[in-house]
Amino acid sequence: MVHQKRIQIRVPSSSSNIGPGFDVLGVTLSLYLTLTIDILPKHHELSNYNKDITLTYSGEGSSHVPSSIHQNLITKTALYVLASNDIHGFPSPMIIHVNNEIPFGRGLGSSGAAVVAGVMLGNVAGELGLTKDRLLDYCLMIERHPDNVTAALMGGFVASYLRELDPKDIEAPVIPHSETLEREIPDNNEDKAKDGQEELIPIVPKGIGHYIRLNWAKEIKAITIVPQFEVATATARDALPPTYDRQDVVFNLQRLAVLTTALSQSPPDADLIFQAMQDKIHQPYRKHLIPGLSEILSSVKPTSHPGLLGICLSGAGPTILALATNHFDKISDTITKY
Repeated sequence: MVHQKRIQIRVPSSSSNIGPGFDVLGVTLSLYLTLTIDILPKHHELSNYNKDITLTYSGEGSSHVPSSIHQNLITKTALYVLASNDIHGFPSPMIIHVNNEIPFGRGLGSSGAAVVAGVMLGNVAGELGLTKDRLLDYCLMIERHPDNVTAALMGGFVASYLRELDPKDIEAPVIPHSETLEREIPDNNEDKAKDGQEELIPIVPKGIGHYIRLNWAKEIKAITIVPQFEVATATARDALPPTYDRQDVVFNLQRLAVLTTALSQSPPDADLIFQAMQDKIHQPYRKHLIPGLSEILSSVKPTSHPGLLGICLSGAGPTILALATNHFDKISDTITKY
């Protein structure tokens, strides 16, 4: 078989909610979601799958990831990007292979990576030439929490926020929210509404999210301890209270302001970072979802574990994120015992 073009898209995993940085801070990690895309000549027809697209998986989650391009989060996102640019379906036959190293439901940004990969796939398939900032707009129409997707798309250690949007910009039912995969995007033969009109695809607003890349001291390494069980993002969100005490909000704001600078300083100040990574906004309310979390946060400290700088949940959990300068295996072994 002669391929017209082969393209690879590689998106990193990420950790968010770093310490007090709930829905603000994100950092990339070294597990990856990789798409290998063979774009075939337009006259070439695949005989084994959906006329013009074949989608295969390997790695984490490969046994239960949807294989339909209208249900799979990556291709569903790509179709949304294409439709937003008046391209209704993949314009060329493709063979897409996904190799995923990122465990699902562990707080390592698996859905964020899939959204970023899907937006990049749509950009490539449609030859749209979107800038990175514009790609971020599409990501944030789907994944409304900017910390993971911004880190995955832009790389490094980032702080970000999502500006408030007009409700009409985010109510369109065709937007494939990353936590809701059940609804299919109509394909070329099913894209008419009951009244005979085409289903409306919203124009994606510009500048939805804003971010800044923060400095990260070269001595600091991230350790992730990944449990064998999942915590659904929706479950973790439901555990949070509808309102917070002002003193708890101030507690986090004070530490967030200090932490973003403390993580950039060389050599790192372990006591300063450990105290600045404390949180009262989400971890206290989610500790019942993660056995051992309370004991880990209260017992594993720089004074007892040299090299440790700070420790927190990665995203919504259950993965534990520890920052350290050395003794990585000892720190990991200690946390694993809980």
